[in-house]
Amino acid sequence: MRLSQGQLNLLERCPRQFQHTYLDGLGSPTSLEQQERLSSGSRFHLLMQQRELGLPIDDLVKGDEQLQAWMNAFAIAATEILTPAVDGEFRESEHCRTLQVQEYLLTVIYDLFIARTNTCQILDWKTYPKPQDRRKLAKNWQTLLYMYVLAETSEYLPEQISMTYWFVQSDDKPQSLTFAYSNTLHQQTEKKLNSLLSQLTNWLKRYEIGEQFPQVAEGSKTCNYCQFISRCVGRSTGRSDRNFEPDLSEQEYSTNTLLNLANIQEVTIQ
Repeated sequence: MRLSQGQLNLLERCPRQFQHTYLDGLGSPTSLEQQERLSSGSRFHLLMQQRELGLPIDDLVKGDEQLQAWMNAFAIAATEILTPAVDGEFRESEHCRTLQVQEYLLTVIYDLFIARTNTCQILDWKTYPKPQDRRKLAKNWQTLLYMYVLAETSEYLPEQISMTYWFVQSDDKPQSLTFAYSNTLHQQTEKKLNSLLSQLTNWLKRYEIGEQFPQVAEGSKTCNYCQFISRCVGRSTGRSDRNFEPDLSEQEYSTNTLLNLANIQEVTIQ
């Protein structure tokens, strides 16, 4: 089974939701607003890829004022990142790596990968404002998995690896958050990853004989904005719907996050 950081995030947040999404093949249609957000993010990623490859970008930004504004602001805020490669430096857009752990093939895609003699940097573009809580992003599987896979598939030491998120839609100008890696964090991530994957293996075996994946505790905020809520209430599950009062903002946020994570493009952390 091939797994992305988005699937790991969902599996950790709610195993039952993971089952419904990836094993049962269930889903819900996206709203026009969600489609527009995804489209804007995809266009910016394509723009950055084209630019890194040295291909013309005029046709991409022509008639798109938002994209043009993002690009202009980012060019000013991150001049050093947009500078062409120097001697001894390797750069690649949409850099993909895979790593097998247990029975699973983990896949990561770096928006921009920059490798130098003694340092290696992962960069990721986000088309939403900089999140308020840095700790949540540090614990997110995108941050953990991206650096873990790089350490496992290269000769770089964990201390030589870092990951930077660039948020191009911040109020005044694009802002960034950088996370340093370490051997201690690498060991912690390895332990956490193997534990989660071992649980997944067990749940999959039970699923094959008709058992459902575990649910989160009743009353969890996760349930308040889950699109599969109707499948987890009623007599058959032993749950009631008295604790489930969806909050519209959280519902929209969750759906958008799930879709983005599945495509390994955006991670909305607020």
